[in-house]
Amino acid sequence: MSSSDIFIGETIGTAVLILLGAGVCAAVTLKHSKAQNAGWLAVTFGWGFAVLTGAYIAGGVSGAHLNPAVTIGLAIEGGTKWSDVPLYLASQLLGAMIGAVLVWLTYYGQFRAHLTDPEILKAHLGDEGMVDHASAPKAGPVLGVFSTGPEIRNAVQNVVTEIIATVVLVLAILTQGLNDKGNGLGALGALITALVVVAIGLSLGGPTGYAINPVRDLGPRIVHALLPLPNKGGSDWGYAWIPVVGPLVGGALAGGLYNLAFA
Repeated sequence: MSSSDIFIGETIGTAVLILLGAGVCAAVTLKHSKAQNAGWLAVTFGWGFAVLTGAYIAGGVSGAHLNPAVTIGLAIEGGTKWSDVPLYLASQLLGAMIGAVLVWLTYYGQFRAHLTDPEILKAHLGDEGMVDHASAPKAGPVLGVFSTGPEIRNAVQNVVTEIIATVVLVLAILTQGLNDKGNGLGALGALITALVVVAIGLSLGGPTGYAINPVRDLGPRIVHALLPLPNKGGSDWGYAWIPVVGPLVGGALAGGLYNLAFA
């Protein structure tokens, strides 16, 4: 496939992935959303359907990696040229940022209502109800819409959790090629990958919110830092390396494991 195919497919596919995935996070989080408090099941299935939609859109154009961990795993496995990896990663990051901006536009009124609500401000920002940026909390009131965060902040556990979950994802993608005499599963593969993402969210997502995709976390976190959101609080950059490094290591391990066990 050409460079333009990779750029177009990965940018659009990842934008749709983040629009629908971060969109369900906004739907269950923000005040005056009809889905507020819908819960973890809504989030996990929302992300699964987001993967399914993005993969269907981009599959015939770029192969629908939509995730640097998948790209790295495929490069180690041999299905993707290393020379194409930088373009894949850059396109995915751009798409993730576009998707995050689209979520902000879609829920613009709800973001403003949520971030100016006295109860929300008191719960997240203290009794004063205003952000002191010099001492802003690590995670602002709507950061969870854009990026992940741990329930228990332990860097070793958090990064190991992301590695394990990403190995499951990437290994499930790589082993699809073992079916149908190595021809893969075509469109059905996108559905299976989406169901794997749901399974990961239900089974392994509790500790960290299961980024399992570096740009899924980094792109929207950058957008959170840049958007003119009132009283948004901090972007928790101290944690930001974990959902980037963990999935990249997991993708590489999955590629190596595939070559050892299945190739």
